[in-house]
Amino acid sequence: MSDGAGPVVSTLLDGRLRCLQPLTGYRIAIDTVLLAAAVPASATGRLLDVGTGTGAAGLCVAARIAGVQIDGLEIQPEFADLARQNADINGLADRFHIVSGDVAKPPATIRPDSYDHVISNPPYVAAGKGRMPREPSRQLATMESNVDLSDWMSFCIRMARTRGTITVVHRADRVAEILAALAGRVGDLVIYPLWPGGDAPSRPAKRVIIQGRKGMQGPTVLATGLVLHAPGGSYTDAARRVLVDAEALEIG
Repeated sequence: MSDGAGPVVSTLLDGRLRCLQPLTGYRIAIDTVLLAAAVPASATGRLLDVGTGTGAAGLCVAARIAGVQIDGLEIQPEFADLARQNADINGLADRFHIVSGDVAKPPATIRPDSYDHVISNPPYVAAGKGRMPREPSRQLATMESNVDLSDWMSFCIRMARTRGTITVVHRADRVAEILAALAGRVGDLVIYPLWPGGDAPSRPAKRVIIQGRKGMQGPTVLATGLVLHAPGGSYTDAARRVLVDAEALEIG
């Protein structure tokens, strides 16, 4: 790894998946699992995970939905290699194909209008803002570089078929940017807040999932969302059903 540390094994979905990830730097977060859970349970066809990292979101989708073939696009070669290993470790290499490449210059195998579903956890922090992480891999995973959020969303839209779903998880304070990028191109939108809950249940949502369908014109809906933590810090029953029991997240 570029951070100078070897990979370690972590588990997801109550041990259903085993994932190699770096010991330091970028780490798999629950945002990734929730993103995967937002893919409709009835999904079929082809799915693209844009910025797949070590493959966690794609693996979670593959473990939950048997009828989907998945491509994962990843710019960092060391992460792409871990994702390939993770697909193999979990017996999913026949359904989860990892492609090394850049959103700005995607390889020819990632073709526009080819995917029934596109999912992504784009870098959260705009270029020139926030504190730069020390680890190079975490910088690329969390900080925008040559592709800003608007361009990232445009790429996701181009890759989806007409009527295909596009699902992203991102910071709540960047919802306006995402909606602006989707305007006129993606409709039937649902904004799904992820509420922290816990001992301060009135805290605002820091993360949201946004899902829509390419080429549709339906209205935008603000959903009730999901409360993640009960008082004391444990997951709520609703969150556990998604994060532990591998149930779908009912977005619509």
